[in-house]
Amino acid sequence: MALAGCAGGSGDGDTTNTGGGSTDATATQSDETEQSDQQSKVGGSLTVAQAGAPPDWDPVKGLGVPSAIVGQNFFSTLYTYNDALELVPDDLAAGLPEPERDGQRWTVEIVDNAKFHNGDPVTAEDVMYSFQAPIDEGSWVASSFNMITDMTAVDETTIQFDLEYTYGAFPGSLGSMQIVPKAVREADVDKFSREEPIGSGPFVLDGWKENEFATIKRWDDYWGESKPNLDEVTFVPIPESTTRVTNFKTGESAIMQDIPPKLFSTVESIQDGRIAETPALSYTYMTFNLKEGETTKPKVREAIDYTFDMDQVVEKFVEPAGVRQYQPIPIPTAKAWDMPINEFEQMAVGKDIDKAKSLFEEADVPGNWSCKILCPPDDVRENMCVTIANGIKEAGYKAQVQRLDWGTFLEKFSTGNKDDFNMYSLGWSVSPDPDYQMYDMYHISGAGANQGHYWNDEEAMQMIEESRKTTDRERRRELYIEIQKMIIEQRVQLPAWNPKGVWAVKDHVEDFQIHAIPSQNPQLFTDEHNIWVDE
Repeated sequence: MALAGCAGGSGDGDTTNTGGGSTDATATQSDETEQSDQQSKVGGSLTVAQAGAPPDWDPVKGLGVPSAIVGQNFFSTLYTYNDALELVPDDLAAGLPEPERDGQRWTVEIVDNAKFHNGDPVTAEDVMYSFQAPIDEGSWVASSFNMITDMTAVDETTIQFDLEYTYGAFPGSLGSMQIVPKAVREADVDKFSREEPIGSGPFVLDGWKENEFATIKRWDDYWGESKPNLDEVTFVPIPESTTRVTNFKTGESAIMQDIPPKLFSTVESIQDGRIAETPALSYTYMTFNLKEGETTKPKVREAIDYTFDMDQVVEKFVEPAGVRQYQPIPIPTAKAWDMPINEFEQMAVGKDIDKAKSLFEEADVPGNWSCKILCPPDDVRENMCVTIANGIKEAGYKAQVQRLDWGTFLEKFSTGNKDDFNMYSLGWSVSPDPDYQMYDMYHISGAGANQGHYWNDEEAMQMIEESRKTTDRERRRELYIEIQKMIIEQRVQLPAWNPKGVWAVKDHVEDFQIHAIPSQNPQLFTDEHNIWVDE
């Protein structure tokens, strides 16, 4: 329009007037067409076949990936990561946090029109409560912001965070917590967690039956600048992958999470569907119990590492849905931080049963010992666990794999009780900043909450603490490299693979885009995407 106006001004007055009138008419027509196109996108419903079942909805206790996939739509956060993995304000924040005192104080301003689903305004008090409650209640999510020493409500929409030390990754931590209504949650925590979670997001939870479905509906009173196109989305947990693919193939679901490698060709052959994938900020691994039992012995952990070949596990059960990962930090982040991936790869070992037997013998393991391995409801990880169990049996000992539903698994994996487990398999979805993984997953303060290995190497703990207190990126990189080497050498974990974010989507679903952070999928409604149904 600006160019048209300039062109018209180069002629006589009549030409200018005619050009201006034509431009206005064209603009009006264009606006009307755009409005009509947008209106045609509004409406419709979808069913999402989810790989895991959400056990509850309380962000203070911590939302695992199955809960976060659904809950991200009815809870709001201060900040989020866009498609380019840049930290940006989410719907609640008025702008990025402002640092003071060399990063020991951060000020956050929230928008003044936000409200919860019950009509109450979102206030500074609610924001402070959302960060303080996990600390007070000992939640695993608190490790992301337990350096907060004081929070002050400057006014109804401004919060001041004071930190114990300079912490360069703090803005990302501010985006890790969903904001909850203080009064509602304090009135009845169980009701909030299991029956009626109230957030301020663009959808509301309309119905939920554990292990069967969770339905969200567009909140027509949403206070944001725009609203979702979709009327309703139902998430159906289908842990068994073949059943999940069949559900998608027959059209019962329009979006499907996770495609196991053995079924890639099946999904590719579906005429009215497609596969969407991207490298994920995620890490799958085996972890040992370093608190109790035979796996507290370094030689036992080393022996188990020699009972199987992780390269073959990934080749046989994971590819093309993921790639072998030799270090704890996911490959995209490791590359971004210029870490020696090839050096980590050289530290891996292959299968050598004679070596394993010798190490077991050196560790004086009782002949009747049985290794208990916990596995979440996932076929691929179960295949890995069974492979390891078979290798342990081949080395002369008993081993059993327990595949548990998510709720039971989350209750057991962090106890450190040798009667509960000697090993477990799990995945970790991370933020683009390595601190989130390094501290939350490996620092002893997270033991019994978000990890069950109970690793407590004094030197490593000091290095982890130093890495989060310095703003020197190169020093952080050096520390992260050394910490990872210690994890590999001591076999706190056995790195397995870097999953790809892999989803299947029907052709009538438009504006579908995969995010590198698994818990941010599917992106039903963001600043960059607004899924709609082309019927």
